[in-house]
Amino acid sequence: MSTKDYLEKDYYKVLGVPKNAKPEQIKKAFRKIARENHPDQHPGDKKAEERFKQASEANDVLSDPAKRKEYDETRSLGGPGGPGGFRFNRSAQGGGPGVNVNDLFRNMGGAGSMGAGGLGDILGGLFGQGGTGTSTRVNATPRRGADVEGQASISFRDAVEGTTVKLRMLSDDPCPVCHGTGAEPGTMPRVCPTCEGSGVQVSMNGTTVPCPTCHGRGLIVDHPCHACHGSGRAEGTHTMQIRIPAGVTDGQRIRVRGKGASGENGGPRGDLYVKVQVAPDRVFGRSGDNLTVKVPVTFPEAALGTEISVPTLTSGSVRLRIPAGTPSGRTFRVRGKGVSKAKGGHGDLLVTIEVSVPSHLDKKATEALKAYAGVVNEPNPRDAATSDES
Repeated sequence: MSTKDYLEKDYYKVLGVPKNAKPEQIKKAFRKIARENHPDQHPGDKKAEERFKQASEANDVLSDPAKRKEYDETRSLGGPGGPGGFRFNRSAQGGGPGVNVNDLFRNMGGAGSMGAGGLGDILGGLFGQGGTGTSTRVNATPRRGADVEGQASISFRDAVEGTTVKLRMLSDDPCPVCHGTGAEPGTMPRVCPTCEGSGVQVSMNGTTVPCPTCHGRGLIVDHPCHACHGSGRAEGTHTMQIRIPAGVTDGQRIRVRGKGASGENGGPRGDLYVKVQVAPDRVFGRSGDNLTVKVPVTFPEAALGTEISVPTLTSGSVRLRIPAGTPSGRTFRVRGKGVSKAKGGHGDLLVTIEVSVPSHLDKKATEALKAYAGVVNEPNPRDAATSDES
C-alpha cells in the first residue's frame, strides 16, 4: 500500500472496529464481512465484491503488526482524523486553488525545523513529489535472490588436495531486450486488477494466498517479450569456476556467497551451494583426516619382520618397518601423510597389514612347514579363545 492509500482510507471504519481494537476483534470483524460479501455467495454483485475487496485490504494491513504501526503513524502525521486535524486538498495537485502543505509547514517552522525538503521528504513522496518538488517513485523493498544448488563430481585425489571445477549454470540475468519487465519493448505490464498489485489475496479464513490471476507477481503482461517469453530473464547458460577446498568429503555442500539467483529491486544475489560427489579410490580409503591403505605381506615377512615400501597418495612411497611376529590386521601410523586439515597440517596415513597365505605349496614347501610346526612349541590360539568364553 502507498502512503496515499494510508491517508485516504480509514481501515478501522471499513471493518467497523475502534482504533484500539485487539487482533481478535479485527479478525472476527473481517470474517463476518467476508462471509456476508464473498463473491462466491453473491455472483455478479459488484457492491458486495467491492465491499469484500475493501475488507480484505483493511485486514491485510491491520492484521500485520508492522503494517498497522506504519499505517497509524502515517495517519497521525497528517491524515484525516489525525492529531494535526487538517485534510489534504486534492485540487492543490491539479494546479487549482488549495493549500500547499509544504508551504504550510515551512511557514510554521522554517526550513530548519523540518529540513529543506518539507513534508514531502517526511512522507516519502506523498503524491509523487519529493521534497524538492521533482517527481519521484517509491521504490519497492529490495529482496534477496534465491539460493541455488549445483553438483560437482571429483576424484578422490582432488578431494584430498583441492581443485577448481567448472559449473554450467542457467542464466538468470535480466533480459537484455525487455530489461527484466517481461513485456515487449514499447509496452509495459499492468497492475493486476484482482489483487491490485499486491500479488496476494485473502481467503475466507483470513490467510493470504498467491493471487490466482497474476500468480503472485502483482503484474500482468499482455504482450510478452519475444526474447524471454515474458519471464524477464535472459535465456542461455554461463560457466562458473568454483574452488573446491582440500579435505572435502563425499556429500559435503560448499557455499559460494553471492553466486545464486539475482535479487529483486536492487536486492543482493543469493548463494550457490555445490554438493560434492567424491569418486572412490581403488587403493586408498579415508577416515576423517586420515587416509587408509591395506598392504599385504608374506607369512615369513610377518613372522621374521621386514621393511616394506608403502604407497602414499601425493608423495610417492615411504619405508615402513614391520616388526617380527606382526599379526594380520595390525595397523601402523605414518604421520603427516593424510588429508589436509582446515586449520592447517595434515592427517596421518594408517597402514593395515594383511598376511598373505599361499594358496598352493609344492612338496618342498609343505615339508618345511611341517618341520616348522614340529619344532615350534606354541599354544593353540583357539584354546585361549575357548577359555575366555568360559
